[in-house]
Amino acid sequence: MKKRLATVVRKTKETDISLSLDLDGKGAAEIDTGIGFLDHMLSALTKHGGFDLSLSCKGDLEVDDHHTAEDCAISLGKALDEALGERAGIARFGYAYAPLDEALARAVVDLSGRPFAKISLGLTGEKMGTLACENATHVMVSLAMASKSTVHVEVLTGENDHHRTEAAFKALALALRQAVGNTGSDQIPSTKGVL
Repeated sequence: MKKRLATVVRKTKETDISLSLDLDGKGAAEIDTGIGFLDHMLSALTKHGGFDLSLSCKGDLEVDDHHTAEDCAISLGKALDEALGERAGIARFGYAYAPLDEALARAVVDLSGRPFAKISLGLTGEKMGTLACENATHVMVSLAMASKSTVHVEVLTGENDHHRTEAAFKALALALRQAVGNTGSDQIPSTKGVL
């Protein structure tokens, strides 16, 4: 299988992002979004997904965290889509459970080429650090849409918003790691012949 790398540069009036992704990395992360909790979640995604990710974002955080969180997820999703190419030789499907103390999350992924997301984190607070709780969900939705993937993530139990969110990102990472896995085939895993 060829190297699965991608570089994305995204510049808007709201954000300036540089990102590089290696799907066959070692879990190395160099992430600076300006939002500490988002950096923490993307680092967990990278580490447990077995990817290498370098991401730098200068966003309009004086407005709020929405544009930065959304655009980082869009950029990461585009990089994932680009690195997968025609998606030949991948497992395509992945699923995982991940606990964090009292929290337990489940993620199921289909790298189908068809974007869809159903995310249920059950967060009760307003913020985690400087990341709005609603934007934790929005990051996963934006990642699914931009990567043209079907993503289901549900937190099954847990009381602490931090734990619930981190368990969800770790479950998503493990499911993605399985889905991007190399099967040793050169075939596209679809009866349609394309993904």
